[in-house]
Amino acid sequence: MKGYIQVYTGNGKGKTTAAIGLSIRAAGAGKRVLFIQFVKGEVYSEIKALKRYDDLIEIHQYGQGCFIEKQITDEDRELAMTGLNEVKRLLKINNYEVIVLDEANIALYFGLFTIDELMSVIDCRPKGCEVIITGRYAPKELIELADLVTEMKEIKHYYTKGVCARKGIEK
Repeated sequence: MKGYIQVYTGNGKGKTTAAIGLSIRAAGAGKRVLFIQFVKGEVYSEIKALKRYDDLIEIHQYGQGCFIEKQITDEDRELAMTGLNEVKRLLKINNYEVIVLDEANIALYFGLFTIDELMSVIDCRPKGCEVIITGRYAPKELIELADLVTEMKEIKHYYTKGVCARKGIEK
């Protein structure tokens, strides 16, 4: 089976949720999944749920938290590069059938690593391995390379009315 590159991007809600759904579907079919989160470092409910499938889904986080609204630090850059290098290392020693690079587009957007560095990791994947890349601001080069691109478009969101992220729904 050919492994495709999927990109979930856009300003709308649901990019990570879609990647989690695909991860669970893959695990349900007995596939091994490597789920990497860039930018995010907190234990969100989604991480707790995925850990229930730890026999097939391996999770790693490389972020201090969500920094989209604050200044980027050297530590943010170091964590992202550590994560990218760890993905490359893991791909050489394990046989994953699905790799999720959650918020990799955000890491690219903020210059935590380059598109060339990301592509060198994608090129290391095992034959037949599906790659899912999420996050706003997917660069043109990645969109052109991808086999499937889905843009989540925000039409209306209660966040604009002051509703904070709710446990079990947004976090």
